[in-house]
Amino acid sequence: MRRRRIGLPEALSILVLLLVAVAVALPHLLAPGDPLAIHPAAAFQPPSLAHPFGTDESGRDVLTRVVHGAGASVGIGLAATGIGIGIGALLGFTAGLGPRLVDAALGRLFEVLFALPTLVLALLFIAVLGGGPASSILAIGLATIPGYARMLRARARGVARSGYVEWARLDEVTPVRIFARHIAPNALWPLVSAATLGVGQAIVWVSALGFLGLGAAPPEPEWGAMLNAGRVYLTSAWWMTVGPGLAIVLTAAALTVLGRRLADGEDLT
Repeated sequence: MRRRRIGLPEALSILVLLLVAVAVALPHLLAPGDPLAIHPAAAFQPPSLAHPFGTDESGRDVLTRVVHGAGASVGIGLAATGIGIGIGALLGFTAGLGPRLVDAALGRLFEVLFALPTLVLALLFIAVLGGGPASSILAIGLATIPGYARMLRARARGVARSGYVEWARLDEVTPVRIFARHIAPNALWPLVSAATLGVGQAIVWVSALGFLGLGAAPPEPEWGAMLNAGRVYLTSAWWMTVGPGLAIVLTAAALTVLGRRLADGEDLT
């Protein structure tokens, strides 16, 4: 496997993701204030040393809300990606290694669902499940299943027909052992980079649902909901939109950079 040192984009991406991880796990370490505390007298203050991202219409510190909102946005993105990959892997292996009839049926289903944009598919699930964080997790997770399943189906079929798997069959290795030692590890590896990219995309979709009012309910800090609140004051208090927007862009960009690096099949050394 080709190896090269971490470049500046990867180093910056890792730094961003470390900050995001701290914000998710220990938000009070970065922003010790209360994200829900209102101070009407301090409303609409522009960015300053006391409030680097300014304050919102209720006098709440935007930076504090962005930091504490990382748990909701990133947590929902991770959970949704886990659902998508878990069910997608199960269906992908079933289609790729199962009987032709099952493969044909699941293949047509994947094609139909994959033809719909993920966000549109998520909105359809939201219409059935209702709004809220739990529904966002399920909606985005279910909407991403076809992409992961299609990818794994093609990969599993290719690995199952490879030379080393054929040799293992000729050596009378049991199907379970062939799957565990050869097919699963080699078929699942591409999902590592896909999952990294998928988390970034899921965070964007979570924020989109929050922006539409279908995610976390106000006044809970969530990046998409904060964007929705800030759009009303875009011309007079632009910082209310820049803070959460910057968090979404930097997190998604960092995950995309690392996901593409993993997709190249290179070690980060």
